[in-house]
Amino acid sequence: MIVVDTNVLVYLFLPGESTADARAALARDPVWAAPLLWRSEFRNALALYLRQKHLALDDALLLQAAAEERMAGRAYDTDSEAVLRFAADSGRSAYDCEFVALAEALGVPLVTSDRQLLASFPATAVGLASFAAGS
Repeated sequence: MIVVDTNVLVYLFLPGESTADARAALARDPVWAAPLLWRSEFRNALALYLRQKHLALDDALLLQAAAEERMAGRAYDTDSEAVLRFAADSGRSAYDCEFVALAEALGVPLVTSDRQLLASFPATAVGLASFAAGS
């Protein structure tokens, strides 16, 4: 099991330069977890694609449903105290720290492409490309 940042889910479902890495990460470990927040963040990414006319509403709805199916049963509530402690210690947003807190609670790595998260939490966060490559 790994905790995935929402950017990894976006890369998996919205084709782009990191899609191959997201697919390789899925092949390496198909059990993905995330805080409940992932759904709102994913919807926000879809909304951006809708506003930019890169995606039709029907397609966005299908992608949301597919992502929810992929994450079914593995979206978790996070401990508020842990989230706020990580945020206070790192200066990162509470949103980012939800992913860190969940990874710490589950004792698994957080896979992300967020450079600031990688720099702030080197003991927990692993880069998507590195994880996908098996390093």
